[in-house]
Amino acid sequence: MTQHAAEVVHRSVQSPGGRIHLVEQGTGPLVLLVHGFPESWYSWRHQLPALAAAGYRAVAVDVRGYGRSAKPAAVDAYRMLDLVEDNVAVVHALGEESAVVVGHDWGAVIAANSALLEPDVFRAVGLLSVPYAPRGGPRPSDLFARMGGEEERGGEGEFGGGEEFYVSYFQEPGRAEAEIEPDVRGWLAGFYAALSADTMPAPGVPDPHFVSKGGTLRDRFPRGPLPGWLGEQELDFYAGEFERTGLTGALNRYRNMDRDWEDLAAFDGAPIIQPSLFVGGSLDASTTWLADAIDAYPVTLPGLVSSHVLDGCGHWIQQERPAEVNRILLDWLAVLPG
Repeated sequence: MTQHAAEVVHRSVQSPGGRIHLVEQGTGPLVLLVHGFPESWYSWRHQLPALAAAGYRAVAVDVRGYGRSAKPAAVDAYRMLDLVEDNVAVVHALGEESAVVVGHDWGAVIAANSALLEPDVFRAVGLLSVPYAPRGGPRPSDLFARMGGEEERGGEGEFGGGEEFYVSYFQEPGRAEAEIEPDVRGWLAGFYAALSADTMPAPGVPDPHFVSKGGTLRDRFPRGPLPGWLGEQELDFYAGEFERTGLTGALNRYRNMDRDWEDLAAFDGAPIIQPSLFVGGSLDASTTWLADAIDAYPVTLPGLVSSHVLDGCGHWIQQERPAEVNRILLDWLAVLPG
């Protein structure tokens, strides 16, 4: 067992797309932690010391486009194949041959595809908030456009006219940046609150995952206090990162979903066979909207060790429920083959 006070080390390693910044704590088997949108390595601040104390080498990266990692200018430099290559490069740069990969939100999708495409490198995969759903179905941009249409959303709605799903909104270069970047801190506070269990809008209030005609995403954010997991210091850290980097690198992930669909055509319907874990929140739309994907786990995740839906938890699961998530992670890691 390592000591609780294991040193926290920041460093950068090279990947095919440039530099990847990472934060490392502890020694032992490598556990690679991959964050989602709009976050950073810092979203794993509660897991790094817990994993280190339990005898693991915990490494949280800034995904390409975030924080102190490289930010290529080309939109197509953020396709899934490139992000998987980054993860492989990190493992090898750390002198390791294999790792357990754990991801949250977009990080869960990156982790799942890392395990799918590089099974010799990623021996197990943990998914937080976003279930594994194999590649398949219609082109993503067409699907998301239908999700925002009047037919799918039940007619005119409170705001009149069709609504637009947030993914479609994010996919247009420059559009979301124009909303967010004049007030990064305020926008992040609202976005985090909109998806947190203790501050999300009540049922029946206009859904913050959709944009009303002529509006912005933040029009539907709650305007009350910060969520319980997010103090001023934590918000300052996230805001400082995005004020420095801008949002384009982060948003470019959404702008590659059709490319990913094309790139991964050979993996249509493919299962992930390595030992796996899923943890979601009962109040998280990422979990509830994809309930069919969870039901399909016997086929899509045949190596599933355990699946958990935390009652009353929102989207930011490892920050909202750090002690519970840490316990689940450590219990899972303890039973993985060496």
